[in-house]
Amino acid sequence: MTHAGPSGGSTVTDSATMRRAVGAAAVGNITEWFDFGVYGYLTTTIEAQFFPPDHPALAQLATFATFAVAFLVRPLGGLFFGPLGDRIGRTKVLAVTVILMATGTFLIGLIPSYSSIGLAAPILLVCARILQGFSTGGEYAGAMTFIAEYSPDRRRGYFGSFLEFGTFIGYALGATVSSVLPLVSTPAFMDSWGWRIPFMVALPLGIVGVYLRMRLEETPAFQQLLDESGERENTHVVRTIFAKYWPTMLLAGGLVVTWNVTNYMLTSYMPTYLKDTDTMAANGGHAISSTAAEWLQIAVLWLGVLLIPFLGRLSDKIGRKPILWVGAGGLIVLGIPMVLLLKSGSMAAVLLGLILMGLLLICFSSTCPSTLPALFPTEVRYGGLSISFNIFVSAFAGTVSLVMSALVLATGDLKWPGYYLMAAGFVGVITLLRLKENSGKPLPGSTPSLSSEEAATQPR
Repeated sequence: MTHAGPSGGSTVTDSATMRRAVGAAAVGNITEWFDFGVYGYLTTTIEAQFFPPDHPALAQLATFATFAVAFLVRPLGGLFFGPLGDRIGRTKVLAVTVILMATGTFLIGLIPSYSSIGLAAPILLVCARILQGFSTGGEYAGAMTFIAEYSPDRRRGYFGSFLEFGTFIGYALGATVSSVLPLVSTPAFMDSWGWRIPFMVALPLGIVGVYLRMRLEETPAFQQLLDESGERENTHVVRTIFAKYWPTMLLAGGLVVTWNVTNYMLTSYMPTYLKDTDTMAANGGHAISSTAAEWLQIAVLWLGVLLIPFLGRLSDKIGRKPILWVGAGGLIVLGIPMVLLLKSGSMAAVLLGLILMGLLLICFSSTCPSTLPALFPTEVRYGGLSISFNIFVSAFAGTVSLVMSALVLATGDLKWPGYYLMAAGFVGVITLLRLKENSGKPLPGSTPSLSSEEAATQPR
């Protein structure tokens, strides 16, 4: 429940409502990233199921291209769902996006194989990925907005970090399920129906997400906007965002690029990079076994799950920027050393390289969900964040696996992931030079927000 507090116009949110809001937002992220984990860890299976078997290298590129195609439509989803969320409210739109996203994942588990229906198999796979991408275009930025607008100003970093807590749980669960299934079933079962099970799990997760989101009231910040201006009839939200807020979009985009290049490098490309025996052997590197690569990365993901909330809480005390500076600077300094560790073939060195990459990633994952929504005012927050987030993710981050695979194959240089991470770090440094600290401050266009515990200590 939210209400006007005793501090004169402040918004007060009780702890129980805050926990429900965080859970409702995070479950959609768990659903989204469960799919990413499953897709990343079943890349070889997807190649075999949906693409011609005659050209394995091309099939691998086609699998990554199918992964990337969802990102081509994410900006369209952002353009549609973001401004819609600024007109009719966050809760309604987020209920739609989570069920569409879960449906797209579920449908992948139903598509017949290439051996059964030929070219129709990859075409249907692309259609399902398009549905996922379109819904995700409104899901993630909306969930960031949702949590940020519910959170007390002094704890926004902590509560916002639970969105990425959900990301890591979803990905780690997807990776774990995909790795455990082959161990507890026969190869024949995995080739027929076993690989489909993780995709089908997404639908019940999506139903839970809809249930949790529909039980919540509108966010306090948006409700305040409605109370002040009545029905939201602005049909020119997109025009306003591009005309008035393009500098803010560029600032958000810089953080998005740095954060998500690191994110997709670790979660999407590394599983293939580490176990690609042919490419490693041909270019002076040493691959590790598929099983070892999978379990090392799963360990790093679960480590991230444990650390993200602590960094989120730390950002409320020392500010977002110090933690972001560590992440951006670390990418520049450690980009090449991390890759040298990863291609060494030594289990201990690979684990260290993955841990370093994971630690740099959570510098962004713990702080960006509270930093990015604070860049836009309430009336365009959902739309501005959705559009800028998805444009930059699609152009520079979602294509990481495809670009890295193509560059390594074309040049034979196994250090390309390091070069790419360094470039992302430089983008982050340039962005941080222009970014203002927003820790502990009210969201633009909103009154100060307090927790019920903070309100109880305010003088009456």
